[in-house]
Amino acid sequence: MNEGMKTVIYPVKDIAKGKELFSTLLGVKPSVELPHYVHFEVGDLKIGLSTSGHAQGYTGALCYWDIDDIEQAIEELTAVGAHIDQAPKDVGGGKLVATVKDGDGNLIGLIQAA
Repeated sequence: MNEGMKTVIYPVKDIAKGKELFSTLLGVKPSVELPHYVHFEVGDLKIGLSTSGHAQGYTGALCYWDIDDIEQAIEELTAVGAHIDQAPKDVGGGKLVATVKDGDGNLIGLIQAA
């Protein structure tokens, strides 16, 4: 089910400033640059900056766990008390992302590769 946490997305209001800060912090240039999203890769960790995070109510970084079967993971997590925050959606190329909240309201991100 779980292949580990490999992705962290930070909500940013100014993508250019965020890109500059994280380029300096990580010591690498982005591997993906879009008007609304910038993506860095450091080892096996993927770090994204997204301008849509604040609009979705995110106030800090959101960690995503790589999952083999996102529908099965959601079913298993909701069976033990999680609540669906964002149903699975295709973010391009068949990659699916979703978020659930645990009983304390913590967001847990899920990613299923294409």
